[in-house]
Amino acid sequence: MAEYGHGGDIYSQEVELDYSANINPLGMPEGVKSALRSAADLAAPYPDSACRRLTEALAGTYGVKRDQIICGNGAADLIFQLVYGRKPGKALLIAPSFSEYEQALRAWGTQVEYCMLREEEGFAFSLEDWKRKAEEFQPDLAFFCNPNNPTGLAVKKETVREMAEFCRERGIFLAVDECFGEFLDEPETCSVLDELEQFPNVFVLKAFTKLYAMAGVRLGYGFCADRQVLESMEAVRQPWSVSIPAQEAGIAALKETAYVERTKKLVAEQRAALKKGLEQLGFSVWNSQANYLFFRGPEKLKEELLKRKILIRSCANYPGLDGRYYRICVRTAGENEIFLEELEKTVKSGWPNGPEDDILSGNQTD
Repeated sequence: MAEYGHGGDIYSQEVELDYSANINPLGMPEGVKSALRSAADLAAPYPDSACRRLTEALAGTYGVKRDQIICGNGAADLIFQLVYGRKPGKALLIAPSFSEYEQALRAWGTQVEYCMLREEEGFAFSLEDWKRKAEEFQPDLAFFCNPNNPTGLAVKKETVREMAEFCRERGIFLAVDECFGEFLDEPETCSVLDELEQFPNVFVLKAFTKLYAMAGVRLGYGFCADRQVLESMEAVRQPWSVSIPAQEAGIAALKETAYVERTKKLVAEQRAALKKGLEQLGFSVWNSQANYLFFRGPEKLKEELLKRKILIRSCANYPGLDGRYYRICVRTAGENEIFLEELEKTVKSGWPNGPEDDILSGNQTD
């Protein structure tokens, strides 16, 4: 079996604190749990393959037309559907970024090119660099993650709009992954969802997975004003890809507005506290705007923390990164205190040679 390349692998190892998967620390809302329990009585027939009730609820929540929405078995399912539906010969990715884009593209046989984000520039996205790379490579399709995974850095909607205009003029289809957008302090300032009609060459991807702690339910959704794009995705997807429990859970989740506000408040407070704790231990930490932090430290830190039954995400398999880079989620105050205590014990244990030698000093704030 191939090595598992994502966070959340709590099945092959003993884990008491999982900091590798960016899931809402409040846990699944009670309304969603109730919907899932009730869905057991509805799950005997096949699910509605068109997800009519769910797409109607999404349309009302986001103010878009129902026929501009598609649902899938998690965001990853929709990424594969988009690639197989578009059939791109060449695709442009930023790197480091979410690996599932490249996995889907390689599976189709697409030629992939990177626009590299540079550490000396704080891993910040450069629109000019991206345009230059796109002009040189001339892709059919481009993926853009906003906020980016693993860095947690987001760009304003004006930048994404300029990307979309650039792509429209050159016949490039742009997929914008906003799966972590709801964790931003002001999500609307970074989303282009309200400009779908202006940019039919844009697909906006979202998911219930992280925000509502529904990773095990598997439910993603996307938006596009070009109905032909969605039909091409529907043509390659497996039938009944979204179960009845998942559809019912999604409908219930959209009603959890107070829960979302509590989440944003908790994440903002604990992200700052966790970042401060990491910096005090000598780690270089980037200014994430999402529900996770990206930092640099000694190699094999993941393995050392596993000895303490704590799982973090190594970013060694991201293009452009190596074994010194890590991503951790933001959890509750009590959990974060335990995490930082155990991390401090690891650092001060003399492994590998003490923080002054092996943790790269200096705090990254760009």
